[in-house]
Amino acid sequence: MTQTVKCISPIDGSVYAERPLLSEAAAFEAAARARAAQGAWAARPLSERIALVRAAVAEVGKTTDRMAEELAHQMGRPVRYGGEFGGFEERASYMADIAEDALAPIVIEDSETFLRKIEREPQGVVFVAAPWNYPYMTAINSIAPALIAGNAVILKPAAQTLLVGERMAEAFHAAGIPEDVFQNVYLSHDSTSALIAGRAFDLVNFTGSVGGGQAMERAAAGTFTAVATELGGKDPGYVRADADLQAAADTLIDGAMFNSGQCCCGIERIYVHESVFADFLSRCVDIVKGYKLGNPLDSETTIGPMANARFAAEVRAQIAEAMEQGAQAHIETFAEDDGGTYLSPQILTHVTHDMRVMRDESFGPVVGIMPVTSDDEAISLMNDSDFGLTCSIWTQDTAAANALGRRLQTGTVFMNRCDYLDPALCWTGCKDTGRGAGLSVLGFQALTRPKSYHLKKA
Repeated sequence: MTQTVKCISPIDGSVYAERPLLSEAAAFEAAARARAAQGAWAARPLSERIALVRAAVAEVGKTTDRMAEELAHQMGRPVRYGGEFGGFEERASYMADIAEDALAPIVIEDSETFLRKIEREPQGVVFVAAPWNYPYMTAINSIAPALIAGNAVILKPAAQTLLVGERMAEAFHAAGIPEDVFQNVYLSHDSTSALIAGRAFDLVNFTGSVGGGQAMERAAAGTFTAVATELGGKDPGYVRADADLQAAADTLIDGAMFNSGQCCCGIERIYVHESVFADFLSRCVDIVKGYKLGNPLDSETTIGPMANARFAAEVRAQIAEAMEQGAQAHIETFAEDDGGTYLSPQILTHVTHDMRVMRDESFGPVVGIMPVTSDDEAISLMNDSDFGLTCSIWTQDTAAANALGRRLQTGTVFMNRCDYLDPALCWTGCKDTGRGAGLSVLGFQALTRPKSYHLKKA
């Protein structure tokens, strides 16, 4: 009997999409086709690969209304936010813009005697395991530069967003990218592990849970297959006494609650100088009380359901445990909170790092806010985490933010903003967030390997 994978819509618990999983044999055949096609793809001029990727992005852009509605059904993001094409296009376009320079040879010497240079060659077959929370934008981080660099790509979409891979494959193939060069596949965990262990891929790019990243690394053990991981975070914000409090409240709360808090770089804990704590908290509470929880297909809804009842249950458990340990909740339960996927956003104070809500990844619409007495105390608390993806500092003093940033264990330091991925900067992390280098010039380096030429002419 053929195994299937299902997308259960958070809107009403119905089966929104169901697809058959590839057998292990069929999965290896798909990988073999990708490897066979990759050489011819890499042999095409770089300018041609860039143009085809740009055309594929434009094809995706023809269906943005469908994208927004399908994402609402699959993972609950309100249609009012319009899908993900803006970030999708921005990231792919930037990588296309810099490709020729990023992939250009480094010429050490070109004299009458020697030609010495370093060139970049594609890794080969790149496997992209994409997450459900930003399925288009996260996938394109690797797919666009991988294809541009001459790799073949196999995409495995998350179960919660089954249709995304199909939509991307339709667009990329319509634009002229060969079907074997870019493939969308549905795989079981066992088949995925078998492919990695069997050296079907030259690079694995995984965005997801810590457990998922560990499984990828275990499968790759001893194969020397490169594994790049981005495994989420517990990202902190720090509001100094000189901060613009309204701007800080507006942006940090949006960073904590947008997408129902289901953002890898979402704000999950906030530290505020004690002199402005009460004022800042009041502004945050007012913002959250103005949210409208509801069906994401309703244009009035500002916060939709969480993607899965299991995810919502974990957030509720963290909130309940914190309150049992003395935390104070500032938001009353919304009338639309059904005890399932529809979850009221919450702000907690009187929290400590003994509470899971301040230590474990919540990945939901809850944030703990703590007062601090100094920069040193804030830095200590911000670093007191198993994760290290981003952090956000709110101040009028750029020099201070620079100095504090050097002391923070994180992949990205923001000042007076948060929850944004700049494609010109490297997207990376440390600690349990994993290891990887996405986007920027470094993204091309991760998707290629160096090859040295030492040619003696005479």
